[in-house]
Amino acid sequence: MNSAIEAHCSELVARERSGHTALVEGDQLYVWGGYVSIADDEVFLPNDEIWVYDIERGAWEMFQMSGEVPPSMSGTCGCSLNGDMYIFGGCDDNGQTNQLYCVNLLDGQYCWRRMIHESGSPPSPRDKLSCWVYTGRLIYFGGYGHKQLRDIDNNNRSFILDEASWLAPMVEDVFWGWNNEVHVFDPTAANWSEPRTSGRAPAPRAAHASATLEHRGYVCGGRVMETRTSDIHCLDLKTWTWTEIVPVSTVPVGRSWHTMTAISDRALFLFGGLSVECKPMSDGWVLDVETKKWREIKHPYQEKPRLWHTACLGRDSDVIVFGGSCDFILLVDKGHCNDALVFQIQPHPLFRLCEDYIAKNIKSSKTLQKRFPLLPSKLLQDVQRRMTFYRTSKKNVN
Repeated sequence: MNSAIEAHCSELVARERSGHTALVEGDQLYVWGGYVSIADDEVFLPNDEIWVYDIERGAWEMFQMSGEVPPSMSGTCGCSLNGDMYIFGGCDDNGQTNQLYCVNLLDGQYCWRRMIHESGSPPSPRDKLSCWVYTGRLIYFGGYGHKQLRDIDNNNRSFILDEASWLAPMVEDVFWGWNNEVHVFDPTAANWSEPRTSGRAPAPRAAHASATLEHRGYVCGGRVMETRTSDIHCLDLKTWTWTEIVPVSTVPVGRSWHTMTAISDRALFLFGGLSVECKPMSDGWVLDVETKKWREIKHPYQEKPRLWHTACLGRDSDVIVFGGSCDFILLVDKGHCNDALVFQIQPHPLFRLCEDYIAKNIKSSKTLQKRFPLLPSKLLQDVQRRMTFYRTSKKNVN
C-alpha cells in the first residue's frame, strides 16, 4: 500500500453516524440514515435528507428528499442497481421492518418510492442483514429479526431463537433470533422468491459482511448467537450452492459489524469490526479467493478503529470507509465518526499518478503553472477537482 488520505475536506460535513447506508455511483458517495447515541438514547438521523460526497473534490453537499420517505432507521441493507438505491429492512422506533424502498440517485430529484410486490412473500422483519446484486436481482442474506412462532421451522435450523426471547413477555407469540435465509427480489417483475439452496449453509447470523464477485456471493463472519466468527462462505448465484472456504493461511480474528469489499475479480478487502472481546478493531486484510489465503496489510489508519461503518469501492480500487463507531457502541454514548478513510489497496495507474502529481505540486512549480492551461479541457477539469481536494485536505490538517 503506497498511500492513503483521510477525506474530511469541506466546511459542510455529514454528521457522524453508525448503522447507516452508503454506496458509490460514479465519483459520488451517497450516505443515508443511521443513528447517533445521545446520553442513554439512540437517535435516528433525519430520513428526508441524503448526503453526497464528491470523492475527487473532497466536498460534501446535502439534499432534501421527498416522496414515500422511509422511516428514520439504522441497520438497513442498501445496494445499488442501475442508478437506483434500494434499502430493505432496518430498525426504527417500532422495531425491525421488512419494507423495501427505492430512490433514483442520478436524476437529482431524490424522490423515494415504496416498492410494492406483485407476487411472492417478503422476508420477515430484520436488520443487520446483507445483500448481493446479480443479473438485475437483489439477493438478501441473514440478519436479526422476529417471527411468529408458527413461522419458525425447527427442522431446517434456518432461524435460531435468541434466548432473550424466552425471558421477555411474548407479544402474539413473537420471537427474535438470527437467520441464514436467502431471499430474492426482482425489481422488474416486482416479485419476491426464496430459492432452494444446496450445500452446507452458513450458520444463522447478523452483523456480518458480504461482497459479490462475478456470479458468487461471499459472506464473512458476523455474530452467530453469543459468539463472533471469521468463517467465510460462498454462494454460487447460478446454482444456489453453498461452499465454505477453508483458508490455508492465518485468518482474521472473529468479528461482527465489519465490512468486506470486492477490489478485483479475485480479491476481497476486510476492515475493522468488533472482536469477540468487544474490542473495536482497525486491522485490514485481503483474501485471495482462488488461493484461499488471507494477507494482513499495513495502512495509515491503525489508530482509527471502526465498527458498524460502511465501505464502498471507488476509483482505481480505492476503498472508501465512512462513519461508524470507534468505541463499543453498547457501552458508551459517544464515539460515532463522520470522516471518510480512503484506502489505496492496489497500485494506481500511471494516468492517476500523473494527475495527482500535478494537483499536489502545481502551486510550487512554475513549469507546471505555465503548461497547465495547455491541458485538454477534460483533463484540466479533472486536475482542478483534485487540486481542490488536496488544498482542502491540507487546510483541514492545519
